[in-house]
Amino acid sequence: MNLVDAQVVLASRSPRRAELLAQIGIRFLQLVPDVDEAPLDGEAPGDLVSRLAVAKAEAGRSLLAGLPGRPDLPVLAADTIVAIDGAALGKPRDRLHGLAMLERLSGRVHDVLTAVAVATGAGIQSEVSRSSVRFRRIPAAEAVRYWATGEPGDKAGGYAIQGIGAVFVDRLEGSYSGVVGLPLDATDRLLAAVGVDCWRYRSG
Repeated sequence: MNLVDAQVVLASRSPRRAELLAQIGIRFLQLVPDVDEAPLDGEAPGDLVSRLAVAKAEAGRSLLAGLPGRPDLPVLAADTIVAIDGAALGKPRDRLHGLAMLERLSGRVHDVLTAVAVATGAGIQSEVSRSSVRFRRIPAAEAVRYWATGEPGDKAGGYAIQGIGAVFVDRLEGSYSGVVGLPLDATDRLLAAVGVDCWRYRSG
């Protein structure tokens, strides 16, 4: 995709977000901003996820400004956090950390927060999608087998609902696409507000 044909810039390296955005018919160019994702001292998960999504959208605007052609394109960014007991779990640092995350989530309900931000020359708008996910009990041996697949190593909370990790999910309340990484209802609303129509290339 090039700037001439794109409706939006997706400021993310995530293939999952790219697949979800393509699913609703949006034509986009993908750029990868460099944003420090470390939480601030005492920062609540909801504040963290919102701040990071906005920071990624702003960084994406800066990248876009350095390209010739379409500096007016809206920039879409998102960030996802798994939270339990009021704390964000982040991504596993290593095998032991990943297994500890799965043990903590086992048999319990946790929240998945995904913030979406859209930046234009007129400013930035954002929304946070909150979903509730309940895991069945995960035996230690099964957690070890899951870690060995390689899937959880770079995932928030140490699992992927769109992959093998789906076998742990007993119940989901909220946005499935939000848990994957891009809540499509919120994304559609934010893009529509800046004149981007997901039906443009689907109708006729």
